[in-house]
Amino acid sequence: MKTWKKVTIGILAAVGLLVIVLVSVYQANKGVVTVQSGSVVRENLTSLVTASGEIRPKTYTNVLGEGFGKITEIVVKEGDHVKKGDVLLKLESVQPGADVRAQEASVAAAQAGVQVAEANYQSALATQAERQADLEKAKFDWGRSQKLFAQQLISRQDYDASKATYDGAVAALNASRAQVASTRAARDQSHETMAQNQAVLAHQEDVLRKTTYRAPIDGIVSYIAVRVGENVVPGIQNSEGSFLMTISDMSVVTSEVKVDETDITNVHEGQSADVSIDALPGKIFKGIVTEVGDLAILRSSGEAATTQTTANTQEARDFKVVVTLVNPPASLRPGLSSTAKIQTAHKNAVLTVPIQALAVRSQKDIDAAKQGSKNSSVTLAAARTPDASGDAKNPDITGVFVIRDHRAVFVPVTTGIMGVSDIEVSSGLKEGDQIVTGSYKALRSLRPDARVKIDNSAPKMSDLSS
Repeated sequence: MKTWKKVTIGILAAVGLLVIVLVSVYQANKGVVTVQSGSVVRENLTSLVTASGEIRPKTYTNVLGEGFGKITEIVVKEGDHVKKGDVLLKLESVQPGADVRAQEASVAAAQAGVQVAEANYQSALATQAERQADLEKAKFDWGRSQKLFAQQLISRQDYDASKATYDGAVAALNASRAQVASTRAARDQSHETMAQNQAVLAHQEDVLRKTTYRAPIDGIVSYIAVRVGENVVPGIQNSEGSFLMTISDMSVVTSEVKVDETDITNVHEGQSADVSIDALPGKIFKGIVTEVGDLAILRSSGEAATTQTTANTQEARDFKVVVTLVNPPASLRPGLSSTAKIQTAHKNAVLTVPIQALAVRSQKDIDAAKQGSKNSSVTLAAARTPDASGDAKNPDITGVFVIRDHRAVFVPVTTGIMGVSDIEVSSGLKEGDQIVTGSYKALRSLRPDARVKIDNSAPKMSDLSS
């Protein structure tokens, strides 16, 4: 046989052998799913609720306009520390000051009138006492004259003169009493006039006081809303007065965040939290939950969700949660953006698996796998929320695929608290079990008891997508 024939036969034999090998490999790998694997590990697990908000002082006050006037001076600037009673700003006070001085003069005149009226009253009392004494003497003289006249010891003229003196003393006493009543009324009137002038003075002094605004609390000037030359208007009925500035007491600082309605049931007062502030990157501040809101807040408008406002809307809602910072830095300012990670639960040394390893399979899927069916449909746990109205004869079961003898065995599990990336498994698995953790594409289509091979290299983008 010629050489070229031998070469041709050898090549054909090699090609045939290669085809046989490739077919054998294909048949061997037919139906095998490439997956990523991990292990069931025991670790400390902390459940967190993350929410965003802003830094706010626990105590602050908005300074509002109390009277009319033009701003002539702003004594403080934003960021200044003030004590209670410190002057903040001043309004034009020419007219109120003049009114106070004029009214002070009126009060002084009224005070003088009170003194005159009091003196007149005391003089009338003295005169009344004198007339009372004169009456007593006249009454005594007339009584004696009556006895003497009866004994014919005095003349009729002396008797009549004594009686006239007595009657005059009675009239003088009555006149004196009337004078006392008159001066008493004048005195009381002067006192009322004095009180009226003092009330008007108090009003004028209050108007003057409202031209100088003072700090109501200790704190920092966190915001000034006005400028020199602007006019201030007081509140009228349901309308608030001009907003001037905000004084914030930064001795107790909070992070006021909004927690999603799906997480609020896990948040309670007294839980610890880690607070990060955008203006202070890389720093974490400890805090304690001190307030959990009871009323939902509409996410779009920020208004409280009442029966009237939410009757025809399914808008997402949040709840206000206040986290009080422990030892806050002095550099904090109200309004800084913050993020709070609230620790809602913590367990030590519990079995955990990656959250993405959880899958949901129906009882029908599991039974079909046992019977070798290839037509069952599957879904991930994260892809479908269990529905209370589902088919009771074909319930959804949450589980994990455990790799045993190169097969993905679906094992139902009971879960506990959830961490950032891992979730507690309280039953169904043991430490060290090798489980399927990815990819998402593989888990989505993976059937119970399917043959698998492990490839823990970096996943392709096509595997990460749905």
